[in-house]
Amino acid sequence: MGKTKKVIWFVLLMLIILVASFYVSHQMGMAEDTDVIIEKDIVYGKGGDVDLTLDLARPRKARGRLPTLIFIHGGAWGWWPGFSKSQYNKEIKEAATRGYVAVTISHRLTNVRENGKVIYTFPAQVQDVKCAVRWLRANAKKYKIDPNRIGVVGWDSGGHLALMLGLTDPSHGLEGECGNIEYSSHVHAVVSSAGFTDLKALYNETSNSHPYVLDFLEGTPAEMPERYIASSPLTYVSEDDPPVLLIQGDNDVFVPLSQGELLGKRMNEVGASHVLITMKGARHDGLAFFFGNSPAWDFFDEHLKGK
Repeated sequence: MGKTKKVIWFVLLMLIILVASFYVSHQMGMAEDTDVIIEKDIVYGKGGDVDLTLDLARPRKARGRLPTLIFIHGGAWGWWPGFSKSQYNKEIKEAATRGYVAVTISHRLTNVRENGKVIYTFPAQVQDVKCAVRWLRANAKKYKIDPNRIGVVGWDSGGHLALMLGLTDPSHGLEGECGNIEYSSHVHAVVSSAGFTDLKALYNETSNSHPYVLDFLEGTPAEMPERYIASSPLTYVSEDDPPVLLIQGDNDVFVPLSQGELLGKRMNEVGASHVLITMKGARHDGLAFFFGNSPAWDFFDEHLKGK
């Protein structure tokens, strides 16, 4: 066989192997997804002029209404680049395999500017995540959602927003006007991983938090004292709050352990249900994901599946 023919046969063989590999991997991927339905970029509302979207995962075969989890991405409300709802696409799929409907949601970001000024500051992000809860209730029948078993989980600023969802109510004036306002934005269980709880203390304790806190609240604690109070989950703690799981790392230089301890102490004082877990040696980025044996899964199973 000539050299040219050998080259041709080699190329053909490689093409056959590539096609076969693609087919096998595609079939495996389909096999992995047969039990889960995933829908992406569903518009759940409009924040100002911004379409707010979510990705949704649910079991293909579900009996009755299911508990639902909302995942909120981190990134200092948009100050850090590269963070989006896709941060939790793997987690919502895992949640669906565990018997949940799960969504990962977008919200307005503080990195959007006009003439150098941040457009979407507090409380825009809080209003957006509340809008997502109302959308879930409005679409409960379609997606087999139990509106009385909704949990929320987030990391970093997502943890802050999760806590704001859990600890605030309509009397606090943070609901906004995003769609389905006839439905409640109440949730029944909250997990905050390395979330912000007291923004004045965060500003004072960690110099690296200054830029994104300043953008979020449009000034320092001295300049905007009321906004620091209104944006802090610590402000809203009450006895009737849903159960809260706080996960903090003792090696986190961005969100110090004291943030979780402050909220835990306040919840103890009023008798609110909560657990604070300190992850030994954990840094900030090490608390971003919820795979495997994360305490978040057991917490949600206890408080959402036990009902």
